[in-house]
Amino acid sequence: MLIKDQIVLITGAGRGLGTDLARSFAREGARLVLNYRSSESATQELAAEIGTDRALAVRADVSDPEQVAELVATALAHFGAPITTVINNALPDFSFNGDARSKADGIGYTEFGAQFTGIIGGALNTIQATLPGMKSAGFGNIVNIGTNLFQNPVVPYHDYTAAKAALLSLTRTFASDLGPENIRVNMISGGLLRTTDASAATPEEVFDLIAGSTPLRRVTTPAEFADAALLFASPWSRAVTGQNLVVDGGLVMN
Repeated sequence: MLIKDQIVLITGAGRGLGTDLARSFAREGARLVLNYRSSESATQELAAEIGTDRALAVRADVSDPEQVAELVATALAHFGAPITTVINNALPDFSFNGDARSKADGIGYTEFGAQFTGIIGGALNTIQATLPGMKSAGFGNIVNIGTNLFQNPVVPYHDYTAAKAALLSLTRTFASDLGPENIRVNMISGGLLRTTDASAATPEEVFDLIAGSTPLRRVTTPAEFADAALLFASPWSRAVTGQNLVVDGGLVMN
């Protein structure tokens, strides 16, 4: 299915990387379900920018399966067709400040549990809620947003990184389970992006250090990262599933 013929759900679409993901898919003609939890004004503005005939802003906490089920029903009623691509981008609350994060000798499972509930629970809820529509369409794409930190753990984001590593495992087990239904599941992983809410407080010297460590000699932008998601949603990757594509300018090479 061409991207222009798809209905794409992007979770956490109202801020940061989610906004760039929405604009990338909008540029290719997709119809969009823009999910948000608290960024209502920004998400409504984004929907208006794209066009309300092609973009629907819907509030839902993806960690709540009932709210996700309602979101999917609302999208189906609005567009008259099921969601066929899901981009799991939403995050639970997290401060990307390495100096302030709990270190190995102090972190508790409560912190891990919050990340697992939001990252794994959220992805599980959106996937399960959209599966009936994908099966009825005979086609589906799921793209999970990961991180290169479990390959290059340069900051002590223990809880966040562990949850994203578990999301990679879910990506591969679900790819195996859902492949016979013609539903593909992949992951895109990045590192520091220039610039999102998460990296807004990053010192310039850190950006320079990262840029100098990559073959491309620059820090990946959110727009560049978002464009990579188009690959997994397009016919060009119709035989690709269970993969983790690292998009960080070559900083981490698999």
